[in-house]
Amino acid sequence: MSSKVKIGIVGCGGIANGKHLPSLSKLDNVEIVSFCDVVEDRAHLAAEKYGVPGAKVYSDYQKLLGDGGTDVIHVLTPNASHAPITIAALEAGNHVMSEKPIAKTSTDARAMVEAAQKSGKKLTVGYNNRYRADSQYLKRLCVRGDLGEIYFAKAHAVRRRAVPTWGVFLDEEQQGGGPLIDIGTHALDLTLWLMDNYKPKLVVGTKYRKLADTENAANAFGPWDPKVFTVEDSAFGFITMENGATIFLESSWALNTLDVDEAKSTLCGTKGGADMKGGLRINGEDMSRLYQHNVDLNAGGVAFYSGKTENDATLEARLWIDAIVNDKDPVVLPQQAYIVSLLLEAIYESARTGEAVKL
Repeated sequence: MSSKVKIGIVGCGGIANGKHLPSLSKLDNVEIVSFCDVVEDRAHLAAEKYGVPGAKVYSDYQKLLGDGGTDVIHVLTPNASHAPITIAALEAGNHVMSEKPIAKTSTDARAMVEAAQKSGKKLTVGYNNRYRADSQYLKRLCVRGDLGEIYFAKAHAVRRRAVPTWGVFLDEEQQGGGPLIDIGTHALDLTLWLMDNYKPKLVVGTKYRKLADTENAANAFGPWDPKVFTVEDSAFGFITMENGATIFLESSWALNTLDVDEAKSTLCGTKGGADMKGGLRINGEDMSRLYQHNVDLNAGGVAFYSGKTENDATLEARLWIDAIVNDKDPVVLPQQAYIVSLLLEAIYESARTGEAVKL
């Protein structure tokens, strides 16, 4: 590999321009050399803003891969296309960052994991909430054993009214589902990672399409069109693990509640508990007294010096490239993302059949 890691972008829409491209552009050891989008004008615009001089533009990812010249491919497309693009990129000799979820189905996710193993290249998934300051701090506490055995957890992904009305978010064929696979996937990944528990046993799920037919609905992103809203508006899962631990997952784009939280976890262990509601809070018992500790994640300032800040998206990009350069495991392992996919699919299956799903 040359002194700079050469990156190709497949999918130059919102997640590319909102997260990946600005973050990668802050790293001095990468060059973004190729851009691909089915709408070629989007690829041209991204190349002009973030690409090296002479960056190549494509409307067909197979042509991009065939031309070579890349070390890493970022797959930033709708869920249904994650697997074919990722597998092709791995087989062409690239490391791959796929946006979340790893794939539309667990079968596709497994195929991606196997392709990475066969190719010897690294595969990771864009679960950026692991890199938040509260997540990083809480993970260290969990690893140190401060909470003891974590046997009950909640994964929160609830919006009162924030249905995404752009792109293909409402298209079940392209996405595989609604809020469960869109934002529920973040909450579940974060919770499993904090617990370090990837051995599920039984899943019970429900899903609802109760508000989707509302005309001119109040919504953060403007009223949705009920005719194209083909996915659920809410879904919930109850998961038991092999060691007896329980996880409750709540996900909704539109729920009549004031108790809203997204990509957050609540953990309950034998020594203490934690939640991310209104900041990171740790609770427990010490010397026969209960305590609650509100963690201050701001280091504090020094007069006339603002310090160096790094947001979660930039940290994600930096650690991903560092894993490639220094041949280390990425923070998000594809096997972990596969379990998330397996659980989401089990929730949908249980909701469809009305039966528990054994794993």
